[in-house]
Amino acid sequence: MPNSNRFGGMKMGTKGTQIVGKGAKEIIDMLNRALADEWLAYYQYWIGALVVRGPMRPNVQDELSEHANEELGHAKMLADRIIELGGTPILNPADWVKKSGCGYDEPKDPHVLKVLAQNIKGEQCAIMAYSEMLERIKGLKDPLTFHLVRKILQDEVKHEQDLQDLEQDIKMI
Repeated sequence: MPNSNRFGGMKMGTKGTQIVGKGAKEIIDMLNRALADEWLAYYQYWIGALVVRGPMRPNVQDELSEHANEELGHAKMLADRIIELGGTPILNPADWVKKSGCGYDEPKDPHVLKVLAQNIKGEQCAIMAYSEMLERIKGLKDPLTFHLVRKILQDEVKHEQDLQDLEQDIKMI
């Protein structure tokens, strides 16, 4: 298969690679950290939707499940970009926590407000991480990764607002 890498994904062509230049390794490292965060966020939302208890549980479960799917989509986008840049996405789940910038907050207390607070905290961390990544990528001249990260950042900002709105509704009961 022309212009593919060992993982079956498509690599960038000559001009695409030229644009990114020597910054590709740094970008791949940033994207792998973000990938680790997205996998942990996916699991945090997914498991939270299963264990959450309390007022408006079905609404909270729906919101958490929706966010889980979106985080999984982010992971796919990041992995694809890593491969396009000639890198290797994190292959071992044990490395997710090691590379993560935001970590994983185990939902030991399944009350809806506790689970929402944990996920709001996670979204706020993601917003900061992607904001910092955008600033670093600006100087590395990779417009494709810049737009990808900006899109994910927009989603994370929306997630935070969705969760805060739900939290506020529950507190009003």
